[in-house]
Amino acid sequence: MLSLINIGNAKAQPAAAAPPALDGLWKGPLKVPGGQLEVIFRFVKLANNEYFSTLDVPMQKVSRMAVKVETKGDTVVLTAAEANSRFSGTIAADGKQMNGIWQQPGYKVPLTLSFTALPAPTAKNVRLTPPYREEDVNFSNLPASLRLAGQLTIPAGPGPFPAVVLVSDAGPQDRDGTVGDFGPMGLLADYLTRRGIAVLRFDDRGVGKSEGNYASATTADLVTDAQAGLNFLRTRPEINLSQLGLIGHGEGGNVALLAATQPLPPAFVVTLAAYGLTGRDLAVQQQATALRAVGTAAAQVEAATKRQLAMFEIIRQTPDNAQAQAIVANMLKQNNATMDNAAAQTSAAEMTSARYRYFLAFNPVEKLTAVKCPVLLLNGTADLSVAADPNLDALSRGLKLNKNVTIKKLPGVNHLFQPEPGQWPILNGQPHPNFSPAAQEAIREWIVSQTKK
Repeated sequence: MLSLINIGNAKAQPAAAAPPALDGLWKGPLKVPGGQLEVIFRFVKLANNEYFSTLDVPMQKVSRMAVKVETKGDTVVLTAAEANSRFSGTIAADGKQMNGIWQQPGYKVPLTLSFTALPAPTAKNVRLTPPYREEDVNFSNLPASLRLAGQLTIPAGPGPFPAVVLVSDAGPQDRDGTVGDFGPMGLLADYLTRRGIAVLRFDDRGVGKSEGNYASATTADLVTDAQAGLNFLRTRPEINLSQLGLIGHGEGGNVALLAATQPLPPAFVVTLAAYGLTGRDLAVQQQATALRAVGTAAAQVEAATKRQLAMFEIIRQTPDNAQAQAIVANMLKQNNATMDNAAAQTSAAEMTSARYRYFLAFNPVEKLTAVKCPVLLLNGTADLSVAADPNLDALSRGLKLNKNVTIKKLPGVNHLFQPEPGQWPILNGQPHPNFSPAAQEAIREWIVSQTKK
């Protein structure tokens, strides 16, 4: 999860205007000194009719940066707090373009975004039949009283097979963990299933065919979803119950580790860029990294960090939400003179929500002494969201009592576990991102080594 500090205010529109349809990718060239950068916003409509959005700037190695979405009539305001940037635009009558202004401290420039539809679900069927079985499944999370939907892929043959449940990163994700047109969880599931490991992956709460509300779910709540996936696999005759593990990406890695501290733990855990720092420290690191990535001066980065820490401290010391919201809203307006009262109150409410308070106080290593199963910790050296060294170091210290922990840093791999662009495959004359082959093989090899013990 990233710190959401709204720095913009939306243009007033008639209250009766229909909300715009945003689902898909919105791309455009952002002019910067010395050239231009492609920016890509991804929108996914949630069950509560709000939008989840992320920002990618491939040339700056920025991926999945959290974006706050506000809509009023045909006006859309997108706030990337970590980059201290805002885009305010108007959707054209045909719904295919968004014309507006990109703004960050000391810089303002016109930007036009063009719409591209996300690949239709049926597009996944336009491919060669894989050499394994695919089954759409539903399973129940009884403690949360909801049903989750996903897909189980089973290797060819009678089994029983080793198996894993995939747990997605922070933010509502579909079963493939789709970001833009890249679905790392789907790619990993295919790789492992082809090599003899059954895989269950599922839509997060409130996404796709899964019930529930992701926005109100804490990391601890998501542990029960992972446990429900494990329990479902325990009912399947094709699965070897003694070789049943969890693989988690980002926050999903922390979910997997916490599940390993509970009754009926997994036989093993693989984490892909799991958090080692506290939520507060991680948010500070993420904002500073994002600001540097877009060329923000060191003095401005330091000032932004101090303001962010001050607001976090106010939230920590003020349990009364109404009081905390009022103070944080005032601080936001002091930091940005263009912010109106409504925008400040909305952002302050998010920052003082139960989920965000939980995130700020979350210490990923606090319970790790209870993890007894084998653990593989993976991080990429090009990860701008969860830096490899500080997070791996912290997790390693938390797991110091566990004698079966393997730690690997993957050179050039980013947070989405993509390799360096020079290693991307060429399709139709264009490079397309792939899941790092080195990471895939490291995961497969380690899992196989555990199942042979």
